[in-house]
Amino acid sequence: MSVSLKDVYYMANLARLSPDEAEARQLQKDMNQILEYMEQLNEVNTDDVEPLEHVIPLSNPLRADEAREPLDHEEALKNAPDADSDYFRVPRVIE
Repeated sequence: MSVSLKDVYYMANLARLSPDEAEARQLQKDMNQILEYMEQLNEVNTDDVEPLEHVIPLSNPLRADEAREPLDHEEALKNAPDADSDYFRVPRVIE
């Protein structure tokens, strides 16, 4: 299977691109090289290879989702750069 210029222009149109003739020919060459490499990979014997989702084992780095006591009001405002008794004071963003 190879990619024709017609295929390149079709895919470019789907991607909302408009390559000139030289760019289209370069894209055609690149896409055909990718397909040739994929054909080489298809020739590799993978009968004894177990399917993988990831190359390295992964673990869930997230903590367990457990309910905890909320921050005390004073504790939450303690590190605020500017607080107005019960609220955070922030610069005005709407005029």
